[in-house]
Amino acid sequence: MKKYIFLSGILLSLYSCDSTTYESLEEPEVITGPVTYNANVKSIINSNCIACHASGGTLAPLETYAEVKDAVLNTDLLDRIQRQNGTPGQMPKGGRMSQDKINTILQWSTDGLLEN
Repeated sequence: MKKYIFLSGILLSLYSCDSTTYESLEEPEVITGPVTYNANVKSIINSNCIACHASGGTLAPLETYAEVKDAVLNTDLLDRIQRQNGTPGQMPKGGRMSQDKINTILQWSTDGLLEN
């Protein structure tokens, strides 16, 4: 009998487990009007890209509006941030950004890559 109670407890605990990340707990950012670099994109880039893409490093810098805009227009930045974890060339290397952040960058591109 103890064996069944023990197994029931284990099964119940495994069934109730849920995988949640901190990013999935974040409230999605509601943006009214066009997405701009300074208001919406810069903080995403600073939080997710600057560690590897700083001036003086081996990778192209993404510290300024002009550098990020150039990366969207002339490299595969939009493609690479949308790749799934484990896919070659996926950025950031530390793990995929939340879909909300990716959507903000995509919308910025769609809205015309506005600075302010």
